[in-house]
Amino acid sequence: MRTVLVLGAGFGGLELATRLSGSPADELRIVVIDRNHSFTFGFAKLDILCRDVPPDAVRVPYARLAHPRIEFRQEEVTEIDPRTRRVRTDRSAYEPDILVVALGADYDPDATPGFVEDGHEYYSIDGARRLRDRLVGFDGGDVIVAVLGVPFKCPPAPYEGAMLLHEMFTRRGIGDRTRIQVVTPMASPIPVSPDTSEAIVDALTRRGIAYAPGRLVHALDPRRHVASTGTGDLPYDLFIGVPRHRVPAVVEASGLTEGGTDGWVAVDPHTLGTPYPGVYAIGDCADAPVPRAGVFAEDAARTAAAAIEAELRGAATPERYRGRGACHIEFGDGLVGKVDADFLSGPAPVAPFTPPSPELAREKAAAAEARLRRWFTG
Repeated sequence: MRTVLVLGAGFGGLELATRLSGSPADELRIVVIDRNHSFTFGFAKLDILCRDVPPDAVRVPYARLAHPRIEFRQEEVTEIDPRTRRVRTDRSAYEPDILVVALGADYDPDATPGFVEDGHEYYSIDGARRLRDRLVGFDGGDVIVAVLGVPFKCPPAPYEGAMLLHEMFTRRGIGDRTRIQVVTPMASPIPVSPDTSEAIVDALTRRGIAYAPGRLVHALDPRRHVASTGTGDLPYDLFIGVPRHRVPAVVEASGLTEGGTDGWVAVDPHTLGTPYPGVYAIGDCADAPVPRAGVFAEDAARTAAAAIEAELRGAATPERYRGRGACHIEFGDGLVGKVDADFLSGPAPVAPFTPPSPELAREKAAAAEARLRRWFTG
């Protein structure tokens, strides 16, 4: 009996554990650790913010995990030694045969001075709830939606948020006295897909949402309600930011980030293996050449699962990571678009765009339901 220990139960961790659970019963023991008690889709934060969905309605308790081969432990990881594959938590210690780090990325709101004091975010459930409560008394003014650092989770999310907020303000009758601006250091919304970027910018323009690419907010002045950039100050009545992201502190302390880009975990882009034997990293914490998004973590989990099964059998790795994922994008008014990205299969990335439609909104919902069935009930 070999043990695979999976740290993190997001897209990557759940997909990996589910795939490995199909191995022969006498061959593999799968233990999944996460500090949270429930799973939440990233897009659900926008439902909390703009559609009055209660936070508890979007949480899927890990207690519902029904795979008999998967053991879930709600514990906080406190130490990782990749050389020995020894892991300590606030409750126990583990020495697995295979270790998979899928702890995602943490937010670092303190990295932008003034943001904690005078900014809001909707990338966490608590942040979306606080911003929703703040919007109850909002009666119009200048709204900035800003990307505060790259990379960040779900590249379309700032633009989805701006469009859904515009829809909300219009519905509430304050659209004519509210001005929304999206500020980002990136040159385009989705650099790998010019068609997707053009569709997003066109959608912003039609709604009167200003778009300022190539511009980074360095700090906020909570007293004057002004955002500082390299090309001048931007006044605001409401500042909404995508916080800077960073690798979790326990991962940084482990030494796994040595050799990685900008503090992320160094991995082989073809297998998601780290320089340490029997240790893999997938998802947002890994320095793979793909965006930070659940669909890419899910694809990485498929590759890592195949590599782990091959390693345990002493066989060659069956396939290389392709960096593929279909990302649904909210355009408001019940319309959803889609970009199908493939970063690593060919000589150059490709990412065709499908225009927004009600059919794609239904497809997005069906895809979410299918994942929950696969991960939680088998």
